[in-house]
Amino acid sequence: MDLLILGRGKTGSLVAEVARERRHHIETLNEIENANARALTPEFLSRFNAVIDFTEAAAVVPNAQAAIRAGKNMVVGTTGWYEHAPRLRELVLSAKTGFVYGPNFSLGINLFFEIVRTAAAALEYEYGGQIFERHHKEKKDAPSGTALTIQRLVRESSGCGPEQDLEIVSFREGDVVGMHEVVFNSAADRIYLCHDAKSRRGFAEGAVRAAEWLQGKSGFFEFRDIWREL
Repeated sequence: MDLLILGRGKTGSLVAEVARERRHHIETLNEIENANARALTPEFLSRFNAVIDFTEAAAVVPNAQAAIRAGKNMVVGTTGWYEHAPRLRELVLSAKTGFVYGPNFSLGINLFFEIVRTAAAALEYEYGGQIFERHHKEKKDAPSGTALTIQRLVRESSGCGPEQDLEIVSFREGDVVGMHEVVFNSAADRIYLCHDAKSRRGFAEGAVRAAEWLQGKSGFFEFRDIWREL
């Protein structure tokens, strides 16, 4: 495949490395080269099969609009833009392109989501709880998109309302890749669940495999709903 990777940060650079290892042809653009999606003309995008975005929240919508107009599939690992998801979904379905997004493309964290869904039943048995998330000091959004997804999964799986959402506690320190802990607490005991990313490679591999999976498909997908098919 010919892949355009937007973003040359730590994760974007690793996405490029993984894509090359999987024998794809890649080109990259950083935020300065592609300010306001100015580089993403239909002519420029015509050479690519898909676009992978690991930039920043403010860049996602203009990048996505440009890719959709050009009829290109897109994978978005950037977080913090989800309030625009309904509108982008309309554009994707109208254009019949493919779009995969998610707060975390690690297969391990998506297995963790399944564990959290099951454990959410604790709230029906007089447990309370909290979510703790730790990331490197340069991460801009807090809480993380992954922590917000965990919070939403617990709410949906337990049947509890938003007023009973687990509190999220965020830490930004050092070069922590990403750690998410869920604690359910009762008068009798505590349940600890934890996922600790040792490197960003899991995120990068998941994003590239998502782009491969999108070939020949159209639709608007969340990674947690399709990862088992990769």
